[in-house]
Amino acid sequence: MSQACSSRPVLGSSIKTHHRIVSAEKTEEETGYQIKDVKKIFEAYMSPGSVTEILHFFIAEYTDNMKVGNGGGLEEEGEHIEIMEIQFQDALDMIEKGDIKDGKTIMLLQYIRLHHLL
Repeated sequence: MSQACSSRPVLGSSIKTHHRIVSAEKTEEETGYQIKDVKKIFEAYMSPGSVTEILHFFIAEYTDNMKVGNGGGLEEEGEHIEIMEIQFQDALDMIEKGDIKDGKTIMLLQYIRLHHLL
């Protein structure tokens, strides 16, 4: 089993269930996996003092039989997302080498590592 990682900025005073639904919908749209049992793990400001947007971070397990589409995002929204499946240790190594620089991705990978989820 693998972990699907997602961070989505959700604005406004939405209820917690809405955050999970948005995360699951965006995961399917972008990766092609229809995930269930989405778990919110934390919220964070990416740059307190300069940005007031709070990001909501989620994880969910997925298996090959949950693949329902190709993913890649929505063309009408101008999304062209390349799907990359990388072994967990390789992703951690990519952080060390500077190949992964996105703060959201690093935070999610570190969360998985700290909580021994893989």
